Amino acid sequence: MADLDGIKEGKDFGIGIPVKAEKFFLKGSHSLDWGMQNRLARIFNPKSGRTVMLAFDHGYFQGPATGLERIDLTIMPLVPYTDVLMCTRGALRSSIPAETNKPVVLRCSGGQSILKELSNELVAVDIEDAVRINAAAMATQVYIGAEYEHNSIRNLVQLIDTGYKYGMPVMGVTGVGKDMARDARYFGLATRIAAELGAHFVKTYFIEEGFENVVNGCPVPIVIAGGKKISELEALTMAYNAVFQGAAGVDMGRNIFQSDDPVAMIQAVRAVVHDNETPQKAYDLYETLKNEGSKK
Repeated sequence: MADLDGIKEGKDFGIGIPVKAEKFFLKGSHSLDWGMQNRLARIFNPKSGRTVMLAFDHGYFQGPATGLERIDLTIMPLVPYTDVLMCTRGALRSSIPAETNKPVVLRCSGGQSILKELSNELVAVDIEDAVRINAAAMATQVYIGAEYEHNSIRNLVQLIDTGYKYGMPVMGVTGVGKDMARDARYFGLATRIAAELGAHFVKTYFIEEGFENVVNGCPVPIVIAGGKKISELEALTMAYNAVFQGAAGVDMGRNIFQSDDPVAMIQAVRAVVHDNETPQKAYDLYETLKNEGSKK
């Protein structure tokens, strides 16, 4: 039993000072449990409300994709500059040191390669293993309009249901069916379906026309995929336009690790996402850092 001697009466009860009851900063997340909000606050910066995620999960269906032949050599120099690691459990355990203090969004779908119909995936990670490696969120592909649309939606629902039991958020990653156009109508449909089924944030592609409608029609945060490799200025412009129109950040891979200077590029992306830097100024930063790096 605790010693009762020396206990002082409380004096400062804050009489007359209203209790602050601030809503959680992230769109559509104010009613979630504390644990889920805490994990989301590790993924999204509470100050900017945005995130720079580094995607290197490509190998789960592409094999040793260009730029990811050696994850330890390619990704580790970028880790200090990213907010989040987006990867598979195999890559994490084999190539990323455990002392790396970055939240992980874990790729939890798989089962097909680029040689097959990618929409025919399964849930490839058990929730207990996601908890075991201290993941901040799980991710699965959602193929709307594809041959195995139903399977991908079932995978999403399965992860969401099990995630709620453990306080683990889920990111729905929109895939594009072969017969579907990459336009606002499709992405508006895909992101809304993922959110309505319970995804806590959604990854989708940026489009030039109607992206703002896609963002506003989705009740949870959207992060954009980097997509195929384009020039550094084009990638920075895409990131700028996306966040300007309401995206909560980027989940970029090839446009960072396939850059001529990946370390400079990820810092330039951060300047756009978190500091609202213009594409040209961010590109100037990229060139400056690249030149400084070449002199070392």
